[in-house]
Amino acid sequence: MSSKLYKKYLSLKIEDSSYFYLFKSGVFYIFISDDAKIISPLLNLKLTNLNSVIMKCGFPINSSEKYLKKMEELNLKVKIVTLNDDFFNCEFEKYLNTKEFVDIINDFLNINIDNLSISQAFDLLKDLQEKFKNFKISK
Repeated sequence: MSSKLYKKYLSLKIEDSSYFYLFKSGVFYIFISDDAKIISPLLNLKLTNLNSVIMKCGFPINSSEKYLKKMEELNLKVKIVTLNDDFFNCEFEKYLNTKEFVDIINDFLNINIDNLSISQAFDLLKDLQEKFKNFKISK
């Protein structure tokens, strides 16, 4: 989780470093990395480890009104970034919508597998594996 979250954080900072990025994940809001280190003392939030290198601080969503008001009073430029389950599969999602991927799936679905010999089934799997190598997803 943290590496994709950190990549998202870095890309947002490159886009506009004047904002503090507050990530909404599940029932929490969290700041990470340098944003967390700056925000933590300002909002009196405990700084903890997200992993061995990245720090975080945050608060439960049910406390958001209190913290958002305090951030406004401090004139902090904050953007809320909502993370959903799809966020961590976004690379795969981009492939699902390509014509090539859809064509591969449709071709596969149109095969009558009940009439395949063992060697034909093996060749089919080998062919699919080759086609899907183009869609290899980094972790």
